Amino acid sequence: MAADTHQTAPTQFVEANGIRFAYRRFGKAGGVPVVFNQHYRGTMDYWDPAVTDGLARDREVILFNNAGVSSSSGDVPATFAETGANAVAFIEALGLAQVDILGISIGGFVAQEITLQAPERVRKLILVGTGPRGGQGMASLTPEGQQIFGATYDPPEHLWLAVLFSPSEASQAAGQAFLKRTHLRQAGRDPEASEKSGAAQIEAIGKWGVQREGSFDYLKTIRQPTLVVNGSNDVIIYTVNSFILEQNIPNAQLILYPDANHGAPYQYPELFVKHATLFLDA
Repeated sequence: MAADTHQTAPTQFVEANGIRFAYRRFGKAGGVPVVFNQHYRGTMDYWDPAVTDGLARDREVILFNNAGVSSSSGDVPATFAETGANAVAFIEALGLAQVDILGISIGGFVAQEITLQAPERVRKLILVGTGPRGGQGMASLTPEGQQIFGATYDPPEHLWLAVLFSPSEASQAAGQAFLKRTHLRQAGRDPEASEKSGAAQIEAIGKWGVQREGSFDYLKTIRQPTLVVNGSNDVIIYTVNSFILEQNIPNAQLILYPDANHGAPYQYPELFVKHATLFLDA
C-alpha cells in the first residue's frame, strides 16, 4: 500500500449498510488517514493527483465513491444526512478509529455530516469550496452556475474549466494542467457517474440549501479544528459561505486563494498541500 500512488492504487471494495463501496488507499500508513469526499458528479478519478499524492507523502489518503456513485453500489440518497451516514458506515467498515476528513463542494456538506454524526471519529476537518446548510445563494444553482452547467463544451470535460477555475488566462491554464493530471491514471479508471446519481445529488443540494431561522446554529457544535479553503470568487458556492463557516465553527481558520473559483486547490496544488499539511500536522 505504501508504494502505491494516485495512479497505481488498486480499487478495492468493502460492504457496509448494504452498499459495496469502491475505494483506494495509498500513502504513508501508520498515522491518521485523510478520507476525501467528492464534488457533484465526481468519481475517484476526478481528484487532483498533485493534491492526493502531495498529501500522501506524509499520511495515508483514502478516496472512495459514496453510495450510488460510479463503481459503488446502491443509490444516491436524497439528503446529505443520509449520504453522511453512508460515509460513516464506510469509515467504520474499514475499522478506522479516527480520521481526518476533507470535502470539496457537496463533499463538504457530507464532511460536515460525518463530523456531526460521528464526532468521536473525526480529528480534523478540511472544507473546500463549500458552505453551511441554508447558506447564501445555496437553495438552487447560482445564476452563474446555471449558465455554466447549461452550456455545451467540446470536449465535454471542459465543463470543469468553467466550474472549478476562473475565466482569467492564468487560471484557465492551471485548469488545463489539472485536466491533464486527472488523466495520468489510465488503468482501472472509474466509470462516469450516472445521470440518475447526479439528479439525486441535485435534489439533496436543494434541501441542504433551504434557508431557515437558526440555519447556522449547528456549526457551533463542530468542535474539531477546521480549515476552510476557497477561491476569492467562487461562483458555484459563493465565497461568502466560506466566511460563514469560519465565523460559526468555533475552531476554524480560513484561506482564500487569489483569482480562483470553486476548485482553488487545483489551481494552487503545491501551496494547498503545504497549507493543509501545516494544518494537519499542528
